[in-house]
Amino acid sequence: MSRYTGPKNRLARREGIDLGLKTSGSKAHASLLRRLNVPPGQHGPKGSRRKPSDYSFQLREKQKAKRFYGIGEKQFRNYYLKAVKIKGNTGEHLLTYLESRLDNIVYRLNLAPTRTMARQLTSHRHVLVNDKILSIPSYQVKAGDVISLKPKSMNIPAVKKLIDEKNLLTPKWLERKGPVGKMVRLPERTEIDLEVNEQLIVEFYSR
Repeated sequence: MSRYTGPKNRLARREGIDLGLKTSGSKAHASLLRRLNVPPGQHGPKGSRRKPSDYSFQLREKQKAKRFYGIGEKQFRNYYLKAVKIKGNTGEHLLTYLESRLDNIVYRLNLAPTRTMARQLTSHRHVLVNDKILSIPSYQVKAGDVISLKPKSMNIPAVKKLIDEKNLLTPKWLERKGPVGKMVRLPERTEIDLEVNEQLIVEFYSR
């Protein structure tokens, strides 16, 4: 499936949550937050007033998670197929796979202002894992992996601003010292700030 290239705010308003598509603190981000509860479209929601079906709820949760991490349908389904093979809570395993993506880790470490930029930094060979360049955004980071940027990459204005910022918070399952970060352990569900019902996603694919 081709990547969405339309207005980013439209996706966030469709799902009713901040998808992290705009730089936090920017005017565009502030404008989005004010309009999150307003569905996209000139006249708001149209069509039938019928009660949404179970399928529609499941679909919305799946779309919400997929857009939050910025990946396509085929890749998202593959993560589900991996998660379903692991003993335990399939939905939580799915989210763990998504959170462990290299582009997401770069974003969570505050080395990039958005996941989109984190993906670009990775694919353009700016990111190192254990001191080796790794240009695969979907790479599954493992506990103990050390993530850093090439020296020249740290001079990119948006990146430099984040590195110089002293008050940014890093998730407890990650640690960062200056421009170098490390994945200490896998995240727990309560540490993943995605407002989604992952069980509905499991039900969607289990139909």
